[in-house]
Amino acid sequence: MGLIREPEGVDFVVDPRPLKDWEKKQLSDIIAHYKKTGEIKKISNPQKTKKGQTV
Repeated sequence: MGLIREPEGVDFVVDPRPLKDWEKKQLSDIIAHYKKTGEIKKISNPQKTKKGQTV
């Protein structure tokens, strides 16, 4: 595996974004389900309204 070199004058910075409350709850539910059953739970994407807000 090789190294990725940054082009001159460009910095690659990756910062994690903060999770929303519903994302935290969804992750907790998935982890709890996995610990209880050993199965990986399927997730669905939240529906979005026209303005881009989740329903």
